[in-house]
Amino acid sequence: MNTSEERSSTIEQQKEKIRNRYKGVAPELIKVVPANEEASIFDENVKLRVAVYARVSTGDPRQTSSYELQKNHYEDFVMQHPNWTLVKIYADEGISGTSLKHRDAFIEMIEDCKKGLIDLIVVKSVSRFARNTVDCVGQVRELAALNPPVGVYFEVEHIYTRRDDSEMPLSFAATMAQEESHNKSTSMNTSIEMRFKHGIFLTPKLLGYDHDEDGNLIINEEEAKIVRLIFFMYLYGISTTKIAQTLTDLGYKTKIGNTQWSTSSIMEILQNERHCGDIISRKTYTPNYLDHKSKKNVNNRNQYIQEDHHESIVSRDDFEAVQQMIRNVRYGGKGFLPELRVIDSGTLKGFVHVNPIWAGFKADDYLDASLSVFEDDEQNSSPKSHKGANGEFDLRGYEVARSQFFSTAKQISVTFSKKNIQFTMEAIKKLGTDYVEFLINPAEKLFVVHSVKKDDKHALKWAKDAPSGKVARGICGAAFIPTLFEIFGWNTDCRYRIVGTYIKKDDGAVLLFDMNENEMIIPKGVPLQVDSDNETDIPESDLTEHDSSIIAYPEAWITSFGSSYYRFKYNTLLFSDMSELDSENAGYLYSNLAPLNITDRDSIKEALKEVINIPEEVNDE
Repeated sequence: MNTSEERSSTIEQQKEKIRNRYKGVAPELIKVVPANEEASIFDENVKLRVAVYARVSTGDPRQTSSYELQKNHYEDFVMQHPNWTLVKIYADEGISGTSLKHRDAFIEMIEDCKKGLIDLIVVKSVSRFARNTVDCVGQVRELAALNPPVGVYFEVEHIYTRRDDSEMPLSFAATMAQEESHNKSTSMNTSIEMRFKHGIFLTPKLLGYDHDEDGNLIINEEEAKIVRLIFFMYLYGISTTKIAQTLTDLGYKTKIGNTQWSTSSIMEILQNERHCGDIISRKTYTPNYLDHKSKKNVNNRNQYIQEDHHESIVSRDDFEAVQQMIRNVRYGGKGFLPELRVIDSGTLKGFVHVNPIWAGFKADDYLDASLSVFEDDEQNSSPKSHKGANGEFDLRGYEVARSQFFSTAKQISVTFSKKNIQFTMEAIKKLGTDYVEFLINPAEKLFVVHSVKKDDKHALKWAKDAPSGKVARGICGAAFIPTLFEIFGWNTDCRYRIVGTYIKKDDGAVLLFDMNENEMIIPKGVPLQVDSDNETDIPESDLTEHDSSIIAYPEAWITSFGSSYYRFKYNTLLFSDMSELDSENAGYLYSNLAPLNITDRDSIKEALKEVINIPEEVNDE
């Protein structure tokens, strides 16, 4: 017998042994101990403690009948089974079934199951239990895993979850219930969209208004007096906390009849555009119909706005002024109105004081403020037109070498990021003060720092005391740094470093920074941008991916060693007279709210005096 035949014979022998082993023994030789059969919930010999869960999805009084019918039905249903003992009927009213949150009765029932107080839960249908597939199946599994286990009986679907074959039909029914909720949500959103398109807006109850028989908003004059009082108090400079306390002390009632006012309720009134007669629809939206969490609508859904939809209680200009003030409270803004001051004469004409606490000012506001002090036909002096006087060398074409090309140790410089502004210690030592003010010429892109007193309303702290002496302190300026980036045309993902010049005269000293002469620090991961019209030998991968920060320089530096001599001289001559910086109120007051016809301060004061006692000065500057 060859090797192949021997191998085949061995395999057959192995197979035969397996066949013989699986023939087993005679059944009569085996004794079977039968398992206990799963008792039916309707078996009269099995005692069960039964809980009933009922839910109606709205709190409308008309739904009360639905709840009462469910309650009566299940009381009778339990009584029909002598082996059942009703523990409790757990009911949630006005609660959606797509989430377990806020379903207090449901949560209480589950806790009682965990305590061993319940054997069986009876529910009308899967949709009453949960309209979320994950919640439904997960909760049923959790109940089945308890000791003793708890089953759920769904009457309409005839599903009992303790049966082995129940999970598939339960999952299918739960999925159908969830999809039904999805369809209802989609249908409702479509209906709302159609209403808003045709100017049919939702008008819930609002302090200061009632509804006529057609549902339109009409002024309730008694409540409107409270609304006007709130707006005037805030415009006068009184805080929301003080306003709430005042209304509480006066015994005024909220729309729902409460006499206790809160800062949040005051803020809701101040920010509701309906008080000035307008309507903005869909300020929030719900991304997920399952969790019902609303989010602020930032161009995520269509918004519909109608001005003069109904009679206003306060003027639109007063309302807009209040919104401006609210936006700046977190930055310390407390004046009657936001303001910009621009130097309107002398060599610094056109320089604007940077307002560090009003976030409402944008790049155009600073530029408009700067230009507002010039006549239409007045031309600002340009460094390009400067040339040497008679007897002087003509230095046109000559440049003052950039200090970045030399040692950077002990340089006066500043670094801007989207979060803060950081000066070097050399800059701080030159001015020798803890507090400074910023000025900017947005057209020339010149940035000036000079020392001020601590109580100056534009003061910024750039240094602090330490055991080793003064140290630099980063300046956080969420209110104004984004605006500076906008003025200079900078990328907020990058940092910018500028070397400055110290200029000292008999009447003061300043630091001058030419923002055109900046180094851009591109952080790791921020893709480089190259003009598509310019050819480059740099691989595209190197432009989009880099493992460390990169320092980039202005394109103009390729063909020059520094700035024009006459521009440098022009910038220095700007500060021939620093007396213009002495007063914090120096210059012309420019307000970006000037076009608004806001109720004047004296009128507000007189109106408030008729109702409350007010101090002579409230947040006056």
